Amino acid sequence: MEPLFHLSIPVDDLDKAKAFYIDTLGCSVGRETRGRFDINFFGHHIVAHLSPREAGKAHGSIPSDGDVAPLRHFGVILPLEDWQEMERRLSRHNIEFTLSPRVSFAGKPAEQHIMMLPDGCGNIVEFKSQPRERVFATDAPLN
Repeated sequence: MEPLFHLSIPVDDLDKAKAFYIDTLGCSVGRETRGRFDINFFGHHIVAHLSPREAGKAHGSIPSDGDVAPLRHFGVILPLEDWQEMERRLSRHNIEFTLSPRVSFAGKPAEQHIMMLPDGCGNIVEFKSQPRERVFATDAPLN
């Protein structure tokens, strides 16, 4: 079996979280119980737990190619065509981006397409695209 990444996230509103991950991003719902639901997040297992006190805690920030990005975030690395389709999908939903869709580190070993957006429930979601062999490359600067 291929390894499967798992992450539990706090949200402050289960219905709003479901609308974002399912309707806006196009993910699917797995099991649901009182106070939580599973998300098939691009083949990985995310669990949204109702925890208003934990959702939206200070994110901090990090430099990102001349801009600033939220420190606490999670996301997925997509093939470029899928990243572009996600950008179009999010634009149709009039998403307000935390980090607008762009190419960062253009012409450098760390070049990537990137965008970040809030889920509306206290979390920041990132979408990236870069060649798989570059994801863990040791010669690519981190910022």
